[in-house]
Amino acid sequence: MPRAKQDVHGGAGKLRIIGGQWRGRVLKVLDQEGLRPTPDRVRETLFNWLQADVPNARCLDLFAGSGALGFEAASRGAEQVLMLELQTGAFQLLQDNARQLKSTHIKCLQQDAIQWINQCDAKYDVVFLDPPYDSDLLSKSIDLLEQNQCLADEAKIYIELPSDRELPELPTNWQLIRGKKAGQVGYHLAIRQTRD
Repeated sequence: MPRAKQDVHGGAGKLRIIGGQWRGRVLKVLDQEGLRPTPDRVRETLFNWLQADVPNARCLDLFAGSGALGFEAASRGAEQVLMLELQTGAFQLLQDNARQLKSTHIKCLQQDAIQWINQCDAKYDVVFLDPPYDSDLLSKSIDLLEQNQCLADEAKIYIELPSDRELPELPTNWQLIRGKKAGQVGYHLAIRQTRD
């Protein structure tokens, strides 16, 4: 997958917000191996799927990286967006971009996602799961989000993984409602049903 376009200011690439109040705004992205903003056409499709769900929602971007998904959700009217990122350089750019947007709805934490899920004390309406491709964090985070009751009833969960990989097993009360592939990216949307 193409790396982010180089910028003269300290190895940063560019990310364009594609919809909502900040449509067309360009944010800096760390140009680093393994950090891959969700492509524009994938984001556009995803937020078409979520157009009725994001406004006034509590959103969680669990492996924020560039913040492409979290910033897009905030631009489109999310009530709250929490972005977690462990890597220091990427986290600092998330904070810088959030300050640039002057949003009171975005919160960034530099924290391990799995540790955070184990202490989760809120329920989220929309969750973005796009962990590093070379990790086992996807299946772990899916299981823990359900076990630790971090999801609202009818929550929507976005899952991104390499297009040549199968989705991990989902909890029995999660129903896959959308799925597509674009180049090297496979992306899916699930809904959490209320357990009886």
